[in-house]
Amino acid sequence: MSHACPCGSGNLLDQCCGHYHAGIPAPSAELLMRSRYSAYVLGLVDYLLATTLPAQQADLDRAAISAWSLGSTWLGLEVESAELLGGQPEHAFVTFTARWHDDNGEHSHRERSAFVQNAGRWYFIDPTVPLKAGRNDPCPCASGQKFKKCCAPLL
Repeated sequence: MSHACPCGSGNLLDQCCGHYHAGIPAPSAELLMRSRYSAYVLGLVDYLLATTLPAQQADLDRAAISAWSLGSTWLGLEVESAELLGGQPEHAFVTFTARWHDDNGEHSHRERSAFVQNAGRWYFIDPTVPLKAGRNDPCPCASGQKFKKCCAPLL
């Protein structure tokens, strides 16, 4: 029996974010962001790591992500906007508010997240993990462009 998808789409999980959790690439930055929220709700830490920009994955704090995911009661997601910026590679911003409850009470977090598409997959660019690149270095998203012309303007 399938349950409602935590992302708030109104669809069943197996017809919504469950596809992406099973390995199908999310076709847009908004759907990736929604599937990441669902992954937090469901404790799918491997998915959260895998959908972060590969150049940042080694510096993610898996234990902290897991603790936040499993130690919170997730109360809902509201997507305010999704802006496709275009270009090669494609970039996007998704503005959303996530709500959760934990031992310290109820919380609400509004964020404008940056995303980049590479080799047919969208990735979240985690603002808490510094991208180790100078302005003229190759972009960490592996686009082949200089950082200053690719992902740097998003940060």
